[in-house]
Amino acid sequence: MNTMQDDSTNPTKSKRALGSLVQAESMIQLALAIPVGSFVGILLGSWLDRHFHQHWMAVTGLFLGAAGGFIQIFTSLARMSKRGDS
Repeated sequence: MNTMQDDSTNPTKSKRALGSLVQAESMIQLALAIPVGSFVGILLGSWLDRHFHQHWMAVTGLFLGAAGGFIQIFTSLARMSKRGDS
C-alpha cells in the first residue's frame, strides 16, 4: 500500500499554485490600469464634449484617466512591496 499523497491533494503545492495565480492576476491588473483608465477618461471626456459643446474635455479626460492608471499602479506596487510579494 502506497501512503504517498497525490500531487493534486498536496495542500502546500495547491497553495503555491494559487499564490502564483493571484500574483499573475495582480500583474494583469497593473498592465491594464493605464489603458483602461485612458479609455474610460476619453469616453467620459468625449461625452462631456458633446453635452457641453466644447472641444477640450476629451483630451483632459484622457490625461486624467492616464493619471488615475498611474496612481493605481503606484498604490498597488507600494502595497505589494509592503507585503513582500514583489
